[in-house]
Amino acid sequence: MSTPTLFESCVGKHGTDVTTNLLQCISDGTEAARADLILGVDTFYLIYAGALVFFMQVGFAMLLAGSIRSKNVKNVLLWNLLDSAGGAVGFWSLGYAFAYGGDDPSKGWTFIGNRGFFLSDDVDMEFWFFQFAFACALSSIVAGTIAERSKMEAYLCYSLFLCGFVYRGSLHIPISAVCAHSFWSVNGFLSPFATEPLWGSGAIDLAGSAPVHMCGGVAALVMAIILGPRQGRFYDDDGVPLEEPKPMGPHSVTLQFLGTFGLWFGWYGFNPGSTIKISSGELGDVASLVAVNTTLGAAAAALSGLFTSTLIDARKTGLYTWDTTAAMNGCLTGLVGITAGCATVEPWAAFVIGIVAGWVYLAGSALCIRLKIDDAVDAIPVHMLGGAWGVIATGLFSNAYRLERAFGSSDNIGWFYEWARGSGNFTLLGIQLLAVLFVFGWVCAVFTPFCFLLKITNKLRIDPLEEEVGVDFSRHKGAAYNNEEITDDSISKLSESRRNLMADTSGSGRGKSFRRHAPIPSVKTVDVEAVKVAEAEHPDSGDISSSQ
Repeated sequence: MSTPTLFESCVGKHGTDVTTNLLQCISDGTEAARADLILGVDTFYLIYAGALVFFMQVGFAMLLAGSIRSKNVKNVLLWNLLDSAGGAVGFWSLGYAFAYGGDDPSKGWTFIGNRGFFLSDDVDMEFWFFQFAFACALSSIVAGTIAERSKMEAYLCYSLFLCGFVYRGSLHIPISAVCAHSFWSVNGFLSPFATEPLWGSGAIDLAGSAPVHMCGGVAALVMAIILGPRQGRFYDDDGVPLEEPKPMGPHSVTLQFLGTFGLWFGWYGFNPGSTIKISSGELGDVASLVAVNTTLGAAAAALSGLFTSTLIDARKTGLYTWDTTAAMNGCLTGLVGITAGCATVEPWAAFVIGIVAGWVYLAGSALCIRLKIDDAVDAIPVHMLGGAWGVIATGLFSNAYRLERAFGSSDNIGWFYEWARGSGNFTLLGIQLLAVLFVFGWVCAVFTPFCFLLKITNKLRIDPLEEEVGVDFSRHKGAAYNNEEITDDSISKLSESRRNLMADTSGSGRGKSFRRHAPIPSVKTVDVEAVKVAEAEHPDSGDISSSQ
């Protein structure tokens, strides 16, 4: 039996005569259907945007894997998978509640959310999914910086700690929930959505230059300093500073480019999706502007980073070279920089923000090397400095028309526009600067003692022999590729070290618990046996083992 149409239902209730009741029934039914359609469109929009944001994990994984040496690829790929798997569990259990639970405009400012643990309250599932995808991105920022020398225990601990309380909480419970709550909850002290926003405006950051990217970048800075550089990067084996830092470049530029394009693609969910809704012409216009500004910011920064790097090298050496890393990381810095103001600046301003973002990346990367801060993927200049620039640029370039359409308020606008209308009002720029200081101070204050605790309990850095051999071979049952340049001497030293460890602990009744430290030559033994078989089958092929 077919479902009756709206008209048939109303006729059944009120008859065929054209009466006020019949017309009211049709009007009410049409409005209810329209509201239902709007809800469905907005729900699909947020789920689709969340899927694009989640795809950024692929971009992070490829970028990180390509940027480091091949002997540690499996390690960072596992970290990225755990960001998503652990993030889902953590955001379901604690993170969402800390960031958004119990939002109530009548409460005023609150430090953190306190309801909705394990999705126990009535929660918009599409909103939860979108925010979960955001949360996963945060710890991936730090993972690249500390790659190749950090213990798995340290990763699990910082991931749990970082994205929960510092940002918004995924697998992570303390640092990120406070940042997200402060910027985006109706009870956050920096939120423009509060009933009485700070200084009548609140901080303008649509998609997270500060609470996502800068938060992760500051955490990366803290951990990189406490963890220390990779072996041989800035110092020799005796701890004497090298005259020039040892290059530890990417093992696969192909993976780097794949990761960069994956992140750029995912950013079209990250930024436009942060409008949350799309079901009206005005909302569609805002989301469209966000997409355009995101494109221009990324493109301008990629060109700025590439050509500026080329000119600097030409001035130093007289030779024009084209640095792919400067182009890729410049592009990513532009994406981070435009994230805050993508809905409140004009396209020409997005282009300018992108150009400056390319310069910010180059200056930040050079400064890290000068200060001997080892950042394996340049996440600190890309995310921390790029995020800070994005928040500040929003306080400079946001205009009244765009602020009104995106945030419903234009009392305080970008400083350049304030001067144009003759006021010089510093309010919005002042709030943006305060937001930068808040994120930097909060993350440093909470994350620094945490990292020192990991260090003094010997949970932070891997053994030097394991670092020399590679984390893949020493902790992940073999290398990611079959052409690893690992010396037999390094393998023998690491195996002997583990045999001694097992011998020292077997007498204390703990020997069984150390079975996971079994000597790693078992992997090498398989390789040697395979080589022997190959040599027997092809006696004229030369000494195969010497080429392994």
